[in-house]
Amino acid sequence: MSQTRTQPRNILVTSALPYANGSLHLGHILEYIQTDIWARFQRAQGNHCLYMCADDAHGTAIMLKAEQLGLTPEQHIANMQSEHERDFNDFLIGVDNYHSTHSDENRELSAMIYKRLRENGHIASRTITQAFDPEKELFLADRYIKGTCPKCKTEDQYGDNCEACGATYSPTELINPVSAISGATPVEKESEHFFFTLPAFTDFLKQWTRSGTLQSEVANKLSEWLDDGLQEWDISRDAPYFGFEIPDAPGKYFYVWLDAPIGYMASLKNYCDKNGDGDSLNWLDYWKKDSTAEVYHFIGKDIVNFHALFWPAMLDSADFRTPTKVCVHGFLTVNGKKMSKSRGTFINARNYLDHLNPEYLRYYFAAKLTGGVDDLDLNLDDFIAKVNSDLVGKVVNIASRTAKFVSKSGGVLAADLADEQLWNQFVEAAPRITDFCEAREYSRAIREIMALADAANAWIAEKAPWSLAKEEGKEQEVLAICSQGVNMFRALMTWLAPVLPETAKKAEEFLGVTLDWNAATTPLAGHTINKFKPLMQRIEKTQVEAMQEAAKESLAQLQAETKTVTGPLADDPLAEQIQFDDFAKVDLRIALIANAEHVEGAGKLLRLTLDLGGETRNVFAGIKSAYSPEDLIGKHTVMVANLAPRKMRFGVSEGMVLAAGPGGKDIWILEPHQGAQPGMRVM
Repeated sequence: MSQTRTQPRNILVTSALPYANGSLHLGHILEYIQTDIWARFQRAQGNHCLYMCADDAHGTAIMLKAEQLGLTPEQHIANMQSEHERDFNDFLIGVDNYHSTHSDENRELSAMIYKRLRENGHIASRTITQAFDPEKELFLADRYIKGTCPKCKTEDQYGDNCEACGATYSPTELINPVSAISGATPVEKESEHFFFTLPAFTDFLKQWTRSGTLQSEVANKLSEWLDDGLQEWDISRDAPYFGFEIPDAPGKYFYVWLDAPIGYMASLKNYCDKNGDGDSLNWLDYWKKDSTAEVYHFIGKDIVNFHALFWPAMLDSADFRTPTKVCVHGFLTVNGKKMSKSRGTFINARNYLDHLNPEYLRYYFAAKLTGGVDDLDLNLDDFIAKVNSDLVGKVVNIASRTAKFVSKSGGVLAADLADEQLWNQFVEAAPRITDFCEAREYSRAIREIMALADAANAWIAEKAPWSLAKEEGKEQEVLAICSQGVNMFRALMTWLAPVLPETAKKAEEFLGVTLDWNAATTPLAGHTINKFKPLMQRIEKTQVEAMQEAAKESLAQLQAETKTVTGPLADDPLAEQIQFDDFAKVDLRIALIANAEHVEGAGKLLRLTLDLGGETRNVFAGIKSAYSPEDLIGKHTVMVANLAPRKMRFGVSEGMVLAAGPGGKDIWILEPHQGAQPGMRVM
């Protein structure tokens, strides 16, 4: 059972830092909702809880993406951070400080921790041989090398594993390897790298991972790594690289995963520096070894090794405390399957927000989240049914059925309860709900809450105050019944407030009180309430269908913006090999660009009016970074004339122009020889 605490706890909560290289999707949002609910719950308990997060802003991928977009890395990550913060805000994620790993605080703390590791003998160096792109003058990670699988001979496979046969190998084993960045043949090149001596912490980690800091299933998985023997961790990368240069090592940069978790510290330091300490602790008070504060990391199961092996070992060497708990969750599936772009179930945060109330998803996730690492499924039909049944049909229904009768009696609640036995069910459930929330067993808390809602609705239906109100002399009985109904609604909304913060505010306006977790089961007696207003609308299936269509449209737009760029930077995860007969179906025609114009709201698209010799087509092309509209008008190009029209947010695209290049400003539309006429077939 829950324990009574005499002193508020000082708690630091973090979520995994979203990578500043793309939009947030619902798989990301799952984690931030889980974290936000817990942080709001802790504040409701009277604890001092800070929720820190930041964009993870370093690495080769960000450097290459910025180049593709014709931006500096700083511009690219600033744009992504703005988008991420907007999505967090609209999903009601109450982050106290949202920072960036590309910050002065993170640079200083990363250098400090590295120097401590080095002084303690936990940094080694040695020369290694890596694949090198001679055209791009860039060392290549495995994912940037493609070739033919040495086992099954399938072409176009990445440098570490084959998607066709599942084989694993080193990039040097690939047949006909090429750089996925430039297409050049990689060469082998030596370079000095720096390593964190992780094996030195084996005994420490064996004890720490079994200390209760991790869920048992996570600790069991990590024991396999520990028993097999840890390897030294390569923490350096060679220039060019977007990140922090390693102290005293010109041209060497920290690998993104070294400075990313330090971003938790940096975000807190930035927050404390901006806001002053006040009554709270400063950043170091949370992280010093003898700290009495608590630190909780919420992460997905795919990054456990970084947070439960590398990070605690680094902290221990650098004389900092380790996390109180690392709370690991599973993956999100949609309709029972991995999120799919082709089925319209790869849903970005904005796709959802444009069509549905964020609290619907917050509730659905809460109703399914446990303290374990099992995957969670977003079944869209169940989503509609559960939100409509639980929130609209049960919880809000209690207030809507009873409030009007209290208002008819002057709006003042009765002094006494109508059914103390029923009320005691709420009183007895309160500590269980608190304990479940503390343990992140949200689904069990929701089941308790909804069982009480069922009991309340059944009791109100049995008492039927709407019938009693028609009888003379029953006014006080009706008032007592409906007053208890309002008080039961208040208790339920108090417990749901961390999940439904906006609806909770509306409930507070109706009730005329602040929802107080510690007073949830103390009835409001003789209290005046305000007129009830509808708190939540039902989900319509058409809204969910519109969201799915928007997800498909967003993918189509992304493909339209990137299809004109060949090579790995435009690598399409949906691409499949085709046969010659399939290719023969493509009708390539000469087209005159009769008009070109900007597309409002599209960062990369131009709208082209193409003349095929008596027939015009409207086509959207992702070539804005390379061409101004006025430069295109009057040019001839090649288009796919028999591509099925595709509906986009900006209109219907009726074909595709052909272009090539590495990206950014280096994109060239294909221009036919002089004398080519619109409508001519390209053979």
